[in-house]
Amino acid sequence: MPRRPREHLDARRRQILDAARRCFIRNGFHATSMQDVLAEAELSVGAVYRYFASKDDIIAAIAGEALADVARAFDAHDAEEPPGLDDIVDLVLAVEKPPLAGSPESARLLVQIWSEALRSPELAAQLADVMGATRAVLGGLVARHQSRGLLPGDVSAEQVADVLIALVDGFMVQRAVHGHADPVAFRDGLRALMSGRSGLG
Repeated sequence: MPRRPREHLDARRRQILDAARRCFIRNGFHATSMQDVLAEAELSVGAVYRYFASKDDIIAAIAGEALADVARAFDAHDAEEPPGLDDIVDLVLAVEKPPLAGSPESARLLVQIWSEALRSPELAAQLADVMGATRAVLGGLVARHQSRGLLPGDVSAEQVADVLIALVDGFMVQRAVHGHADPVAFRDGLRALMSGRSGLG
């Protein structure tokens, strides 16, 4: 049998992951069976199992992609010149880019990933790495503004970063459960809260 080109293999893997993602968003990780994924992808059992040995492997792959998207949203801003205070709010919420400001379906997927991390030590470690890197980037940005006198310096930068992350986590749960939470309105509300303490306006 001739070897299939890398592009074909990547496209088939993408087809499976996209189908599984639709199933997981629609029904959740545990209510979705491998048969559901096969039907959604319109592929045979052999075609899917060539790429993924189990549903857990598919979950791990989808979670890894989502977490990588979160990490990339922050990596681009870890530069010598920190963004302004307004931009820190946008960076935390990522209003203009997925997955943080994506559809309610994307929010539901992320909440499922958090829940799955309670069951899977491997996924929990992966999530901890991403959130640790996010916390470090945000803490560095906050510290630079503290050194310029633009934010109070009597609280550690890491504590401020933790609060910002917790606010966004809460927004994602609200968006996942209720579906109507507006990321722009949330950002504006968060800016208003920050302006009361830091003079941001």
